[in-house]
Amino acid sequence: MKNKKVIVGLSGGVDSSVVVTLLIEQGYNVEALFMRNWDSNLNNDILGNDLEKLCPQEQDYNDALKVAESLNIKLHRIDFIREYWEYVFEYFLTEYQKGRTPNPDILCNKYIKFDKFLKYAIEKLNADYIAMGHYAGVRFNNKSKEYELLRGIDTNKDQSYFLSQLSQYQLSKTLFPLQNYKKEEVRKIAKKYNLVTYEKKDSTGICFIGERYFTQFLQNYIPNQPGEIIDIATNKVLGQHIGAMYYTIGQRKGLKLGGQKEPYYVAKKDMKNKIIYVSRLSNESYLKSKKCIVKDFNFIVNWKNYFKANKFNCSAKFRYRQVDVDVQVEVLNENTVEISYKSEVRAVTEGQEAVLYLNEICLGGGKIDEVIS
Repeated sequence: MKNKKVIVGLSGGVDSSVVVTLLIEQGYNVEALFMRNWDSNLNNDILGNDLEKLCPQEQDYNDALKVAESLNIKLHRIDFIREYWEYVFEYFLTEYQKGRTPNPDILCNKYIKFDKFLKYAIEKLNADYIAMGHYAGVRFNNKSKEYELLRGIDTNKDQSYFLSQLSQYQLSKTLFPLQNYKKEEVRKIAKKYNLVTYEKKDSTGICFIGERYFTQFLQNYIPNQPGEIIDIATNKVLGQHIGAMYYTIGQRKGLKLGGQKEPYYVAKKDMKNKIIYVSRLSNESYLKSKKCIVKDFNFIVNWKNYFKANKFNCSAKFRYRQVDVDVQVEVLNENTVEISYKSEVRAVTEGQEAVLYLNEICLGGGKIDEVIS
């Protein structure tokens, strides 16, 4: 261990701070790297004085620096602003313009944290491994000779869903020290070491961009495209919207349909004709589906090592923190699968990620391309 150098992605939060302490205890040669992937001064997307409050990257860096100093390790700093824009944010905008709901955190992990960051750590900082504060795990299966991505034991914090696009190489170079810890245990360790982050609130919002007034944020990049809000059952026009791309399937808030006897939700979007179809909350049939087609599917492991045929049973998540759904999967080709649910599932959404599991093993994930009622 003493000869193995690990570069920790130190974000200025409590999780990555504790990762440093755990690795030092295990005898690794630890250094840290703070990465900045969004420049709020360059991408001036929030009005007025809310900028610093909503995107506190410099405060995060200062906290990371204090943690590094208190634990007597070196902290490096690097910008991946251009890379984040090209590999993550442009795709994010393109998908929204198509009326889909993308998950930028998954792309950020695939292309930034576990690609650009990993490459920099190994080639420039001479690291043997990188380590991140994700609640997940990795192990080598001696029988299949593959690395497996595992769920974190804290079911409320498990982040394997966001790591479903990782490759064998990326897993082989990554340590996840928090797999067997729960959040409250992590905070206790941070307090034990008197780290400045031990009571720090968890970050939320878009990966690296932070908390935003989301519609206002998107309006800086995607112009308003007003259209009609129509009751899908009666075909009656109920109101107007500012842009169908700003709304997601199942959304209730923000429709501004005052005077109705019952709340409505977004049931369907017609991007070509700029129409949002809505349904009364008492009828959720428009939200339910029985199967979906998933493209760009990344099998982390070779599925043939786990199943005898190209049709197999396992479980799936169609959004983060969703309870696992029992499904049957048919592998259609190298990167496309059809997922059928044993019971109807609510609000499976095009553009989101479908992630497959076999017990504690994350098999991989891909983009939901078509939802079939």
